[in-house]
Amino acid sequence: MSLSAEQSTAFLAHGGFTPEASSSLLVSAVFAVLLIWGVWALRTAYVGWAEHKLTQRQLLGVAVRFAAMYVALTYFLLS
Repeated sequence: MSLSAEQSTAFLAHGGFTPEASSSLLVSAVFAVLLIWGVWALRTAYVGWAEHKLTQRQLLGVAVRFAAMYVALTYFLLS
């Protein structure tokens, strides 16, 4: 659903930025949070694997889940 010209003008007048800029900011924030969480999850899993608290299969499971989440969000947010 797209905004009409009047709605877009009102959005720009009251917010000071375009709806497209707002959308880009939101999508960027989602990806930034996802990547920060992914680095934390992978690092934590690696430390657990290095200390022999996780198996290699569990470490791979964390990596695959993160990759699947990244691909799914990329598909839904950037298509």
